Amino acid sequence: MARKNSTHEMTRSGYERLSEELTTLRTQGRQEVARKLEEARAFGDLSEIAEYAAAKEEQAKLEDRIADLENTLSKVTVVDEAKLDTNKVGVGLRITLEDMDNDGKIHTYDLVGSEELSGAAFSEGGIQRISQKSPVGQAITGHLVGDEVIVKIPRGTRKLKIVAIEK
Repeated sequence: MARKNSTHEMTRSGYERLSEELTTLRTQGRQEVARKLEEARAFGDLSEIAEYAAAKEEQAKLEDRIADLENTLSKVTVVDEAKLDTNKVGVGLRITLEDMDNDGKIHTYDLVGSEELSGAAFSEGGIQRISQKSPVGQAITGHLVGDEVIVKIPRGTRKLKIVAIEK
């Protein structure tokens, strides 16, 4: 849920996806690693068993991911979709852009919190998701329909026009 003094915005679906991952890792993930460790112990001298070392490494990665998810989820504000302002670009909105440098090609993105993209698909329902901290996300956040923005990308710059902002 949303917390006061949060540092990151996230959509409800992103929050739920990360919460489900955390629950799965805490239960099924830990059970699976415990099973692998128990299997490896059955082979005898643990210092010489590659399976045990691999299971311990897997356990460390699992616990790191759990800690990362707990930290992330403790610092987010879930955007209230009912209160989203479609007058300006922000997290949780669908943005349609015209690429002024590419024959007016149209691109549509869902702008999401950066934490939502880790370990998750970069598209949902056929619409590409971009992070508010990506070069495009940073450039368009806070702008209005009709605004033109210059975006610095790895291959140079792009001039984009905000065509539509929707929920």
